[in-house]
Amino acid sequence: MARSLCTVLLVSLLLVSPARAQNADASAMVKQGEKLLDEGNLDAALEQFHAAVTADPQRYDAQDGLGRALDLAGSYQEARQHLERAIALAPEDSKNQALATMAVSLAFEGRAEDAARYYRRAFDAQMQAKDSAGAAATANALARVYLEAGMLDKAEQWYRTGYETSKRLSHRPASQARLWELRWQHALGRIAARRDRRAAALQHAAVVKRLLDEGGNDNQRPAYPYLLGYIDYHTRHYREAVAALTRGDQNDVFVLGLIAQSYRRLGDRAHAREYFERVLASTAHNLPAAFMRPVAREYLK
Repeated sequence: MARSLCTVLLVSLLLVSPARAQNADASAMVKQGEKLLDEGNLDAALEQFHAAVTADPQRYDAQDGLGRALDLAGSYQEARQHLERAIALAPEDSKNQALATMAVSLAFEGRAEDAARYYRRAFDAQMQAKDSAGAAATANALARVYLEAGMLDKAEQWYRTGYETSKRLSHRPASQARLWELRWQHALGRIAARRDRRAAALQHAAVVKRLLDEGGNDNQRPAYPYLLGYIDYHTRHYREAVAALTRGDQNDVFVLGLIAQSYRRLGDRAHAREYFERVLASTAHNLPAAFMRPVAREYLK
């Protein structure tokens, strides 16, 4: 009897161990893929994520990582196959992030309404869960997609939704209230610029500056030169745009892309190429990358 029990246990171990080893291998591959992405090595990261998905197709993080890497490589259709799988596999606490990642993927091709479907799913889930902070941020992300697609009325609608949703946050300190007011005025400034209303846009920028000067949100200071540069670029003041944007966050690929596009408008191909190359050097998978990476790739090909 004891010998039979030992035999059963041994067989069980032999059956389970390969699966455990496979899961461990896939986990290590995903971690290595993320590390390579952080280091800017997209090709090697793709290899790791492909291997992880092959080893364990049921891993959410493997499907998610491969989808993001494929987007960065410009393989959008294939990317979305894996990102759709990631949504299906995502644990409950990662579901909204998986939906947002798919929305970003669609933004790479300027598919604003398709991206909106995924952002709306996340927004509705966050509102149902009474996650006002998350819902407000999602509304703003959707608004930004509409803005960069030139759908200005819908952009304003969703920025307003984000702003109004932020007021549901309980026990908001004064600095947080100013932060959301700053975001709202920043959005209105960009929308006015896209409507070619420079004077109105600059008035909103002045409010942003006043709110920053009141303190409490010092980490938002790079948003002010970015706003000025955005206004200058979209109202055809390209030299002023370069001057403002180079005072902004030089790790933000959207800022770098606006600088590159300003130089392109000025006929300065060398500087345009330099800044577009910096855009492509980033391997972040976010809305700034979705808006600027395809433009940079097209310019540099």
